[in-house]
Amino acid sequence: MSEAVRPSWWRRARHSLRVRLVLLFLLLAVAMSAVFLGGIGKAFSSGWRGAVDPLIGDYADRLVAEIGSPPSVERAQAIAAHLPVVVHISGPQVNWASGARPQRGPLWAREDRPDRAAVLRQTADGHRIELSLSARPAQGAQRFVWITLALLLALTAAAYALVHRMLRPIRAIGEGARRFGAGQFEPPIPVQHARHPDELSELAQTVNHMAGDIRQMLDAKRTLLLAMSHELRSPLTRARLNAELLPEDAATQPTRDALLRDLGQMRELIADLLESERLASPHAALQFTPTDLPALARALIDELAVANPLAASVRLQADAALAAPLSLDAGRLRLLLRNLLDNALRHTPAGAPLPELRLRRSAEGVLIELRDHGPGVPPEQLAQLAEPFYRPDGARQRGTGGVGLGLYLARMVAQAHGGRLLLRNAEPGLLAQVVLPAHSDLQSNQ
Repeated sequence: MSEAVRPSWWRRARHSLRVRLVLLFLLLAVAMSAVFLGGIGKAFSSGWRGAVDPLIGDYADRLVAEIGSPPSVERAQAIAAHLPVVVHISGPQVNWASGARPQRGPLWAREDRPDRAAVLRQTADGHRIELSLSARPAQGAQRFVWITLALLLALTAAAYALVHRMLRPIRAIGEGARRFGAGQFEPPIPVQHARHPDELSELAQTVNHMAGDIRQMLDAKRTLLLAMSHELRSPLTRARLNAELLPEDAATQPTRDALLRDLGQMRELIADLLESERLASPHAALQFTPTDLPALARALIDELAVANPLAASVRLQADAALAAPLSLDAGRLRLLLRNLLDNALRHTPAGAPLPELRLRRSAEGVLIELRDHGPGVPPEQLAQLAEPFYRPDGARQRGTGGVGLGLYLARMVAQAHGGRLLLRNAEPGLLAQVVLPAHSDLQSNQ
C-alpha cells in the first residue's frame, strides 16, 4: 500500500512518538522476558538435571515394578488413569498403550532420546516399557492464556496512557512555537509546575523566554520604525515644496520631475510603513461602515486609469448578491485592492491579457479574486511572497517599481478583517484570493 492511499490514522501512528515509545517498551519487555526465561531454563536444565534425573529414574523404576513382570495391563491402566503418564508396553506377551506418544517437548527426555519425552525400561522377561508425560492440556490452560493476553493488552494501554501524559507538554510546546512563529505571543506555553520540574517543563520555560525576547526585539524595531517614519515626513515635505518651487524651464524640468517622482515614492513608502505597523498592532482599530464593494472596486479602477491607462481595461465581475452594502473598513479595503491591482498591472507583460477582478459570495463569506497573466512566481517563493520587503528575483528590476510592501499590506488588511490572503500560480500568472468571513456582513450583524 502506497503512502498516499494509507489511512490518515496509519500515517499519524507511524509518525507518532507515543506509539513508537510504547512499541519500544513492548519490544524491550518481550526481549527481557525471553532472555530471562531462556537464562532460567538454561540454568535449570544444566544445574538441576543432574539432581532431577536420578529422582525421575527412581520414580520410573517404581512404576515399572508396580506394573510387574510380565506386565499387568490392569495395573498399567490404573497408573495411566491416576497419573498424567502415558504407558507403552511392547514385548513377546503384552503389547498395549494407554495413549499416543507425545511427539515434541522434552519433559522426561533422555540424552539418548532427545526427541521423545519418555523414560525407557527393559524388564527381565523381555518387555519394553515406555513412560512419558501425558500431552493432555491442563484444565484451565486456555483460560490462563486469554487472561494473560488481556493483562498484556491492559498493560499496553496503561503504558500508552502514561506515555501520552508524559509527552503532553511536547504538544503544547509545538502549538506555542507555531503561534509564536505567526507573531502571536499570547498566551505563553503552559508550564507544569512541580516540585521537581522535568526537562520538558524547562524546555517550555526556555521557549517562553525566547518568545519574550523576540517580542521585545520586534517591539523595539516597530518603535524605531515608527519614530523614523514620523521624523522623515517633515524633511520630505520641505524637500517636495522646495522642488516644486524650482523654476520650470527646459533645462531643469527633467531633473525637477525626477526629483518630485522620487520624493513621491518616498512619501508613499513612509505611508505604507506607518500603515503596516498600525495593522500589525494587536489593537488595530478598523472603521466599519456600510460599503458597496463593487462600486468601491470600480471607482478605484477609474482612479488608477488616470496614471496607468491599462487599468481602465481591467475586467471586473461582481455577483448580484454583493449589491447590498457590507460592513467593512472602506479605506483599508481600498488599500488592499489598490495594492493587488498595482501588483497585477506591474507584472502584466505587453500583449498579455489584462488582469481579471472577481467579487463573489462564498461559503465563508466574501471572496475577492484577482488574476494576472504574467510570468507567475516560482513555487518555492510563494510562501514568502506576502512577507514585508520580499520580492522575487524577477521583480527586483528598477523598472518594475515597488519595495515589497504591497502584498504584505494586503495580507494585513485581510487579517485585520478576520480573513486571509491566499496566493498561488494560475499557470500562467498569479491568482490572489482574499477571503473575508461572513461575520463582516452588515446584514448578519443586524
